[in-house]
Amino acid sequence: MSPLSAARAALRVYAMGAVVILAQLLRRCLGGFAEPAFPQQAGRVAVVTGGTEGIGYATCKRLARLGMHVVIAGNDRAKAEAAVRRIQEETLNDKVEFLYCDLASLESVRGFAHEFKEKKIPLHVLVNNAGVMMVPQRKTVDGFEEHFGLNYLGHFLLTNLLLDTLQESGCPGRSARVVTVSSATHYVGELDLGNLQSRGCYSPHGAYAGSKLALVLFTYHLQRLLAAQGSPVTANAADPGVVNTGLYKHVFWGTRLVKKLFGRWLFKTPDEGAWTSVYTAVTPELEGLGGRYLYNEKETTSLAVTYDRDLQQELWARSCVMTGIRDVTPDILAEGRLPRRETAALSPPLTGV
Repeated sequence: MSPLSAARAALRVYAMGAVVILAQLLRRCLGGFAEPAFPQQAGRVAVVTGGTEGIGYATCKRLARLGMHVVIAGNDRAKAEAAVRRIQEETLNDKVEFLYCDLASLESVRGFAHEFKEKKIPLHVLVNNAGVMMVPQRKTVDGFEEHFGLNYLGHFLLTNLLLDTLQESGCPGRSARVVTVSSATHYVGELDLGNLQSRGCYSPHGAYAGSKLALVLFTYHLQRLLAAQGSPVTANAADPGVVNTGLYKHVFWGTRLVKKLFGRWLFKTPDEGAWTSVYTAVTPELEGLGGRYLYNEKETTSLAVTYDRDLQQELWARSCVMTGIRDVTPDILAEGRLPRRETAALSPPLTGV
């Protein structure tokens, strides 16, 4: 990416953010955000990545209050254990626990999946929530650009490794659900399949927006595969809006100043930001429905390119190579039947495309 392109990416991201916060301000002036009514979820199990703070913490707390057994997947043990205690105390639900998972490490993701399966419990909801935002250029343990590697690739592998458990846990009329948290920045994101690692002139804004775009493409292709199998699992994307969390330490100083001075009016609270994720995870209105993009608890249209099936499939294929799992797309789409359950790594993960 050239310096001019990097500057353009930053302007596009901040412009999109301004559009969203102005829309949120207007809504506050017209009555604010009303919390949806959610049905109880006793007996169901959820995994939430990044559940120790911000939107993820609010999502865990709300799901626990609905009676779910919640497993927080995170990479900060002390913070996670404190979060578990607070949620248990506030919700009076003792079925809240923590399992270590560093999404920036494919080995750690595999370890989490193995440890979860060793519990021999079902999985009804997977919320792919964790992420980093506009961080300086750096790489994951496996050598991937961090936005792409953590925000997208870690969740891609995690979902694939837990998919058999989700399929076993869902049933007709009560599907299991994959909820992937994207962002309005995907509307200004670009994805260069020849440069998924953001080589050249690095733009943290472009890399972040691109990772959120990749998550939507992933969601739609996953749903296509699930539907072709007649699977009792659905996949949808959730957009929380612009939320007052701790993710803004790397953004433009002016944005941090606006957040500090006017955040209570312009930004959603973490609880408000979590409502769309929770809605997507539990509402009966989405039973059996996937391939949707949800914003403010309503279906909306994502960026036009996200509906490009060729792009979805090519990104999926390259992601399989990078994470070392078998691409079952040809089997499923060509024959319309269940593939062999081969989601474990078949070869060492590669580190570039």
